[in-house]
Amino acid sequence: MKLLSVVISALVALPLASAFAPHTSSKVSSSPTWTSSSTRLYEVPQGFDMSALTTAGAVRSLAGQTIVVKYGGNAMTSDELKDKFCQDVAALQALGIRVVVVHGGGPMINKLLEKVGVESRFEGGMRVSSKEVVEVAEMALNSVNKEIASLINSHNGMAIGISGRDGSLLKCTKEINKDGIDLGNVGKVEEVNTELLEDLLDIGVCPVVCPIGTGMGDEKTVAYNVNADVAAGRIAGELRAARVLFLTDIAGVLNKDKQLFTSLSCDDIDKLIDDETITGGMIPKVSYATSAVKLGVKGAFITDGRVPHALLKEVLGGGSSGMGSGEGGTVVTL
Repeated sequence: MKLLSVVISALVALPLASAFAPHTSSKVSSSPTWTSSSTRLYEVPQGFDMSALTTAGAVRSLAGQTIVVKYGGNAMTSDELKDKFCQDVAALQALGIRVVVVHGGGPMINKLLEKVGVESRFEGGMRVSSKEVVEVAEMALNSVNKEIASLINSHNGMAIGISGRDGSLLKCTKEINKDGIDLGNVGKVEEVNTELLEDLLDIGVCPVVCPIGTGMGDEKTVAYNVNADVAAGRIAGELRAARVLFLTDIAGVLNKDKQLFTSLSCDDIDKLIDDETITGGMIPKVSYATSAVKLGVKGAFITDGRVPHALLKEVLGGGSSGMGSGEGGTVVTL
């Protein structure tokens, strides 16, 4: 990880328009040393060569392919982590990797609901969404949406914020709670307009998706509140993305001794749920990850979003294998 951080620092410290352009100088330090023949030599950070080779292997395997990132948690509420995340997206674009961002915004929704005096509650981890709650959630998320797109653009990336209602991107039906509780306008994604996403990706744009979906048939004008993890997993599966990353506020999937599982298969996860190693709020997270993999995604990452530049570290840290750094979370595969 220490070696890779050298490369990441270099990527985000330079203007992206020039960071990957040919250079006539090999300068990597501002404090050169000199030989007696006046040939300039520069101190190269220890391990830089291996980090560069690892990064090159990752870029070679992912260039032209699509990754989907669910962005939320501390990575969203911390201004510093938010800025680094948007730097990461722009850097990946400059490396020729196609990126789709699907964001949450629970704290922002809660704040606006309180401000306008609309009550809400949760059932089974899902926000019960009356028409009024969805209207407020849509306002809050649209504001977040434009902020993320703008910040990516400020780092010389290219992003456009869109809603799941735009172009009928996320077509939904009403989610039926397994316990029979009416969740209101909580949406179950039935169809994804992948053509819209592909068109944007083909012209070098990162779609930043706000997870408010639209109804189907006679309910085309109905707005549905969609869980951002669900939306990201479904979008990744429909796009047959190379990777999907769920940025969270936890280290990843842990065993009963609180040690990190760096990789798990879908069968492993079923067994860990059965023996109650995986419990509580981690169950839906691994469920979204396994669903994405079963839809065709090559690897689903449950990634610790509290780590600065977590996105770059996990996408590039595994080299050509593409299986992550081994330190930043858990990778789920078939």
